[in-house]
Amino acid sequence: MNHNSLSTEQQDALALAQEKMAQDQANPTAIKVFTSYFQQLAEGATGLIPEESITPLTQAEEITEFSQDPKLANQALGKTVFLKLNGGLGTSMGLAKAKSLLPVRGGQTFLDLIFAQIRAARLRSGSEIPLLLMNSFRTRNDCRPLFPADLQVKGLPVDFLQGRVPKLAVSDLSPISWPENPELEWCPPGHGDVFTSLHELKILDTLLDAGYRYLANSNSDNLGASPSADLAGWFATSGASFAAEVCRRTTADRKGGHLAIRKSDNQLILRDTAQTPNEDMPFFTDEHLHCYFNTNNLWFNIEALRDLLRNTDGVVGLPMIRNQKTVDPTRNDSPSVYQLESASGAIIERFSDSQAIVVPRSRFLPVKTTNDLFLLRSDAYDLTSDFELVLNRENAPLINLDPRYFALIEDFSARVNQVPSLTKVESLTVNGNYTFTGSEQLQGNVTLES
Repeated sequence: MNHNSLSTEQQDALALAQEKMAQDQANPTAIKVFTSYFQQLAEGATGLIPEESITPLTQAEEITEFSQDPKLANQALGKTVFLKLNGGLGTSMGLAKAKSLLPVRGGQTFLDLIFAQIRAARLRSGSEIPLLLMNSFRTRNDCRPLFPADLQVKGLPVDFLQGRVPKLAVSDLSPISWPENPELEWCPPGHGDVFTSLHELKILDTLLDAGYRYLANSNSDNLGASPSADLAGWFATSGASFAAEVCRRTTADRKGGHLAIRKSDNQLILRDTAQTPNEDMPFFTDEHLHCYFNTNNLWFNIEALRDLLRNTDGVVGLPMIRNQKTVDPTRNDSPSVYQLESASGAIIERFSDSQAIVVPRSRFLPVKTTNDLFLLRSDAYDLTSDFELVLNRENAPLINLDPRYFALIEDFSARVNQVPSLTKVESLTVNGNYTFTGSEQLQGNVTLES
């Protein structure tokens, strides 16, 4: 890559970052991807996507409108590999290990339920459907030993490792040094790193050689993204290289990324919060203007993805996301840093035949806060025989637990001995230090004070 546009100081900072990654045993493709983002950052790129440059996506096919032969759908499901992004720690909830190891229902964790969903899909399809985990350097040691022997497919990996990149000092773009806790000198490069690893490890060639044709990618904390024959059949029939599952936005989805159409080339793109100029946030958060949000449930034709990665040598050119934070997120007085990231869903713009498919809200059940966890543990959801969580009412209750006492999982667990029945609850707000016994009789719009 030509670095002539960089100043001497910037070239020195880049060389230090590259050397740091090499010493950390980062693969060559990861270093090339990081270098491309560093150059963009040094040249003043912000990664912002102004409202004036896009047109809202206003129409997309709905999976409920699609009818197909169940036999063909199950055949497509049998040719699909399910990839779970399992690198998250849930630090916002105070977790120090993989979020997917949190108990969700009856002592079963996210991973337990994912394993059970794959087994159920194998029974339905009559095929040996593979599961693949992308772990991070913070989750692999805890999660990899838990992968069940009966779900391993001969000749295929069960996981691979997400990379990490240096945090860069805002002052001079040099890799930050933080001797108090050297781990804080690093950050994950976002879910877009999945393509770097798939290319470097030649995993897609391995999957194709084993006879698989489709790849379904989703977050491990989203139990709604279970194996679906309907979606596999739709995607196979569409002939598309890539498809993103989207849901209709509500007032609760104003922060999530959305799909739009870039005016310059009429291409579908993804815009996240961090890519939106401050003055355009009123447009971004308008659920009537941008009416579909991205679930990060993504479908790929494996051959098309393999060819794209081959043609770009693994540097697919996803839009850069520049996040400015402090090196120690718990200390506002620690140095400001840039974290260079990319979103896996942003690959939508690298395929000219990309599609969006509108799916039911049940396909999107992420756990970002203890409010979400409280809800999923409640009787507002049923666990089906296929180990899918299904809302048993029209709308989920709105949960708002006092963050002073419930935001961290340790505090939450100490105060929620058992989730009470929510069958008659529209909303639940807790103000203060309250402890749930499970015997509470709640109805309507409830506020609990202590």
